[in-house]
Amino acid sequence: MTGTLVLAGTPIGDVADAPPRLAAELASADVVAAEDTRRLRRLTQALGVTPKGRVVSYFEGNEAARTPELVAELLGGARVLLVTDAGMPSVSDPGYRLVAASVERDIRVTAVPGPSAVLTALALSGLPVDRFCFEGFLPRKAGERLSRLREVAGERRTLVYFEAPHRLDDTLAAMAEVFGGQRPAAVCRELTKTYEEVRRGPLAELAVWAAEGVRGEITVVVQGAPEPGPEDLGADELVRRVRVREEAGERRKEAIAAVAVEVGVAKRVVFDAVVASKRSAG
Repeated sequence: MTGTLVLAGTPIGDVADAPPRLAAELASADVVAAEDTRRLRRLTQALGVTPKGRVVSYFEGNEAARTPELVAELLGGARVLLVTDAGMPSVSDPGYRLVAASVERDIRVTAVPGPSAVLTALALSGLPVDRFCFEGFLPRKAGERLSRLREVAGERRTLVYFEAPHRLDDTLAAMAEVFGGQRPAAVCRELTKTYEEVRRGPLAELAVWAAEGVRGEITVVVQGAPEPGPEDLGADELVRRVRVREEAGERRKEAIAAVAVEVGVAKRVVFDAVVASKRSAG
């Protein structure tokens, strides 16, 4: 019988937020793999628990080398508990390699749900949360950072990022450049901790504020791109929308009329776009 890999969420600030199962898993696991064994020691002391199993480090620097060792333990029937410094393992933290290797070998993987900086920041941001995407950390180099931001400039879902405090001002300035200075955003700092702060406002204003210096763990939430207005839709997009309706069974005349109403332009504009497209296609 193979063992079980348990991904355990840990508090992102307030230790009182630790899920009840975390203490039980820490006490009973055969192996506890921790991103920082010193922080793990502080956590176990706060929870009043002593791990019975072997404690090993598992961080970015040794993740690739240690994964085969942990997989061997799992194949031998061990219960391996993986914890990172805060939040859920493998979400911008060590863990993905071990999860992928375990899944590949049909080893059971389960989780102890816990606090999430992503979801907490989303809920506090005041921005739309019905659809969102998590982008993790942006590249450190300015050119690569701008390129990554340009890739999602038109993304309509709310965007969530992690960022280091000493890079926050440069990141917000780059976001203002790519997304527009008036794009609404929220900077969530030190979530669930004593000095928790949520600063909301346009990206340009937040960039000025951050230039004065910010400390702590940072999560940035940015509102998605607005729906394009009629002036933003080119002829190709109008034709595409007509074609979609035609393929769904609408007659061309009705499809053109429906698209005109949908985007708020005159029927003649859509009709001319369709005719021009037909001519260019030969």
